[in-house]
Amino acid sequence: MYRGKSIILIVPAFNEDTKIGEVIRRVPRKIVDKVTVVDDGSTDCTAIIAERVGADQVIRLDCSRGVGYAIRAGYRVAQNEGYDISVTIAGNNKDNPQEIPVLLDPICDERTDFVMGSRFLSEKNNVGEMPRYRIFATRIHPILVSIFCGHKITESTNGFRALRTSILYDQRLRLDESWLDRYELEVYLLMKILKLGYRTTEVPVSKIYPPKNTGYTKMSPIVDWWRMLAPIFLVGLGFRS
Repeated sequence: MYRGKSIILIVPAFNEDTKIGEVIRRVPRKIVDKVTVVDDGSTDCTAIIAERVGADQVIRLDCSRGVGYAIRAGYRVAQNEGYDISVTIAGNNKDNPQEIPVLLDPICDERTDFVMGSRFLSEKNNVGEMPRYRIFATRIHPILVSIFCGHKITESTNGFRALRTSILYDQRLRLDESWLDRYELEVYLLMKILKLGYRTTEVPVSKIYPPKNTGYTKMSPIVDWWRMLAPIFLVGLGFRS
């Protein structure tokens, strides 16, 4: 429990056996009630290591279905087991689990319903060897979301975020649609929350990008970035609801 709220941490992971252990070890267990790792059909030892280092639950998908599908699986656990707040964090150890309270406080203070961690508000941000095209993309993306949603934000692609689990019951959110299985879901959810008028805020969080030779991303430069751009136009222009 944290300030009277039950907390679930959802960790989608795909082939992160060299990183998932450190993510779980860094989770503040006095705050987080349950750590659920959703193994997105990994072909390495991600699931085994997650269990070994202390994840409370490891959901093993039968094949790689995408990060959006994996997050949905975690959200279903949050709903079925009645957790007050659902936090998501990447399984690649770029986020700092010790910063989870920063995400939780605005919700616990009853000031907001959804909190986005923003690397662009943090003095600790270190892009490391992040390619220039990704630096540009992560800067322009929130500008486009802001335009279409009428709400100024600095961050739109960060998966380190928290929400009141009760939001997920809103029938205007169509999270189970198959087109959201991959990188589309996180952008779609952010946009819908903004457009539906839920209280939102951003908080500064760190994001560490390791050297390129250590595997800083699994994203395809063209296909996956289009998947992150598609919801902006599909939702923003009313082609998807």
